[in-house]
Amino acid sequence: MALILSIETATPVCSVCLTDGDRILGILETSEHNSHSKVVAVFIEELLRKTGTDKHKLDAVAVSKGPGSYTGLRIGVSTAKGLCYALDKPLISIGTLEAMAYGMKLLPLHAKPELPVIYVPMIDARRMEVFTAMFDENLNPVKETSADIITAESFAGLLENHHLVIAGDGADKCRSLLTHANITFLSGFGASARFMAEPANQRFNSGTFEDTAYFEPFYLKDFIAGKPRVKGLD
Repeated sequence: MALILSIETATPVCSVCLTDGDRILGILETSEHNSHSKVVAVFIEELLRKTGTDKHKLDAVAVSKGPGSYTGLRIGVSTAKGLCYALDKPLISIGTLEAMAYGMKLLPLHAKPELPVIYVPMIDARRMEVFTAMFDENLNPVKETSADIITAESFAGLLENHHLVIAGDGADKCRSLLTHANITFLSGFGASARFMAEPANQRFNSGTFEDTAYFEPFYLKDFIAGKPRVKGLD
């Protein structure tokens, strides 16, 4: 069993989870807007205290690597790297959409689809664009992570032979466009460090670690800063 601290800050949710193998020992999370920098270190300290865990006993630190919020990813990755350096522990990275797919599979559907299921986690990327990927029922990648503009025809080629399960904070804006009978939306679903437990444990057991010194978040898109507006100079 591996004692792993997982950190999820790629979306509006700031979440920290402690697991021993596949057993969740504790979790703290919040959806408070722009709270990541204020609470992530506090959550880690409180979680370790509540579970009676000596931070030096950790086997690894896992972090959600993106895509997602630029600022959120920087906060999560810098926190995870700082812990790894201080404690001399290995760093594990988990794709944010991959972890979400693990979480989606845990949720029961109202009716079991007759067709093979494809999980489609979505993260809001503003306007009608989302960060998304696709995973089959065994959580093998079907479509790699991409930034897509969603239209009514986005999944037309799949819907005759598959049932799509769509969830995440990017999914709500797609409901009015994606009305096919072979689509199920999961309401109220978001990223959480608890969903990182299984893939993080798998990577630990296989020795799949990141180079802590050079690891960077997976932004997917280049950051474009907004042009500052100064009253009277427009």
